[in-house]
Amino acid sequence: MNILVIGAGAVGIGLASSLLSQNANVSIYARGETAKAIKQNGIERTGLFTHYSFRNDELDVYESYAEMPKDSFDYVFITSKTTANDDISKRLNESRDILKDNFKIIIFQNGFGNDEPFLRFFSPKEVFSARVITGFARPERHISEITVYTEPILIGSLQNQDPAPLQIIADMITSSGIKCELTDEVDKYLWAKMLYNCALNPLGAILDVNYGKLTENQYTKDLMDSIIDEIFEVINASEYETLWDSSEEYKKLFYSKLVPDTYEHFSSTHQDIKRKIRTEIDSLNGKVISLGEAYDVDVSTNKIIYKLIKAIESNF
Repeated sequence: MNILVIGAGAVGIGLASSLLSQNANVSIYARGETAKAIKQNGIERTGLFTHYSFRNDELDVYESYAEMPKDSFDYVFITSKTTANDDISKRLNESRDILKDNFKIIIFQNGFGNDEPFLRFFSPKEVFSARVITGFARPERHISEITVYTEPILIGSLQNQDPAPLQIIADMITSSGIKCELTDEVDKYLWAKMLYNCALNPLGAILDVNYGKLTENQYTKDLMDSIIDEIFEVINASEYETLWDSSEEYKKLFYSKLVPDTYEHFSSTHQDIKRKIRTEIDSLNGKVISLGEAYDVDVSTNKIIYKLIKAIESNF
């Protein structure tokens, strides 16, 4: 089985290591200093669960699609930032001769609706989405550290396609130590992650604090409550669903378990701000705003948070 991982960040390196541990043939698309580091050192998965280390001759690293062999890849993992999806989908389409006939694309990203850029070029039966709530960090360019685990990775389709062909992928990730399952309700779980990320990620970045600190201040709690309430209003106005009947039901779980379990975690948005690179805010609160406008729902708090992140980005 040949797997191409596009995006050599913490998630990409972590999943590539997981698949290598199960004897898959793994290739990574990376550029610049990251490509150089992997070519010199190989890759590692550290932190929670089993630690894995692979030499540079145990995987392939490509810096362009033109270098990749034709008719090669069974699966493509999209583990980049969502800001790259427009470019990746176009380039992958232009280079589709590297893909085997029955290839599948699996998107391992924050946010909702990240399959949309790929559906411009690929059919619904070829594009799947994953809910990843495991925490990955990258202490060095070639190392992925698993910092937090609360629930399994879930893989499914936002386009009502049967995820059964991906069972082999779920089994391999599970065997590597990170539980992974298929679901027919990935949309509900992605909205569950949206509720979590939209409430915590931008505020943690703006205030330079971890998740837990946000629950110890009534002002930030009020803001998070408002973000969550607005998202539920969007979900209720749309064709989407999530796992809870009301925002109050979700907030009880949010404050009693979800945040305490990840108290010390700093969001990916926080990490991006520190590195002075564009965040994924458009796929998070930005998606809530676009749906709010489409369904005539007031999402004022999400708009304020969104504009604050954009204001910070404008100074990079």
